[in-house]
Amino acid sequence: MWWFQQGLCALPAGLVVWSSATFIFAYITAVVLQHVDPLFPYISDTGTVPPERCVFGLMLNISSFLGVATVYVRYKQVQALTELEDSGLHRLNTVGLGLGSLSSFGMCIVANFQKTVIVSMHMVGAIVTFGVGALYILIQTVMSLRMHPHVHGKGVFWVRLVVGLWTSISMVSMLVSSVIMYSSLPAVDVAKKLHWIPGEIGYTAHLISTISEWSLAFSFICFFLTYIRDFQKIDLRAEAVLQNNHLYDSTHYKGDHGERSPLLAGSI
Repeated sequence: MWWFQQGLCALPAGLVVWSSATFIFAYITAVVLQHVDPLFPYISDTGTVPPERCVFGLMLNISSFLGVATVYVRYKQVQALTELEDSGLHRLNTVGLGLGSLSSFGMCIVANFQKTVIVSMHMVGAIVTFGVGALYILIQTVMSLRMHPHVHGKGVFWVRLVVGLWTSISMVSMLVSSVIMYSSLPAVDVAKKLHWIPGEIGYTAHLISTISEWSLAFSFICFFLTYIRDFQKIDLRAEAVLQNNHLYDSTHYKGDHGERSPLLAGSI
C-alpha cells in the first residue's frame, strides 16, 4: 500500500498539491500570455485576466472545499483522541474548527471577487484567508504542545512552530512593504497595476510585498503537510441505516398492482 492510500492522508496531501497547482498554473498562464511580469507578481494578479481568471477561481473554490474537509476531519480526530480529558484542549479544538473553516471560506471569497473588479471584497477575502489562517496555525501549534507526549511527539510541535513563525514573518513583511508601496504611490491605483518597471517609485516595496505574499501562501499550505502522518491513522466508513421496512409511510395504500404512492394515484 502506498503512503497516500493509508487512511485519509490523501485529504491534506490533495489540499497541498491542488492549491499549489492553482497558484503555479495561473502564474504560468498569466506570464505566457504576458498579462503579468515574470518576476514575482501578486498571486491575485495571476488570476485577474481571462482565461486564467476562470481557471484560478474554479480551482481555488475546490481548494476551499478541501480546506473545510481537512479542518473538520482534524477536529473530529482531536475530539476522539482527547475524549473525557483536557476541557481546555476541547475548547481550543472547537475554536480551531471555526478559524479553519472561516479561513477556507476566505479562499472562496478571493476566488469569486477578483482584485480588479471588487477590490474591497477581494482584500477582505485575503485578510480572512491568511489572517485567520495564521491564527488557526497558532491554535494547532499550541494544541500539539498540550497533546505531547500522549498523542504527538515533540518533533511535531517544533515543525508546526517553525511553519507558524514562517507564516508570521511573511505576513508582517507583506503588510509593512504594502503600506510603504501604497504610501509612495498615492496617485496610482496600485490594486489594478499589473506591470512594474524596475527602478520606478515603489518597485522595491512592491517586490518585497509580492515575495512575502508567495512565501505566506506556501507557508500556509505547507502547514497541512504536518497532518499527513496523523491522517494515515484515520479510516472513513459509511453506514446505511434503514429506518423502515418499506419506502413509503402508512398513508400510502396498496392498489391492484401492489403498493403505490398517493403521488401516483388518480384517474385520467
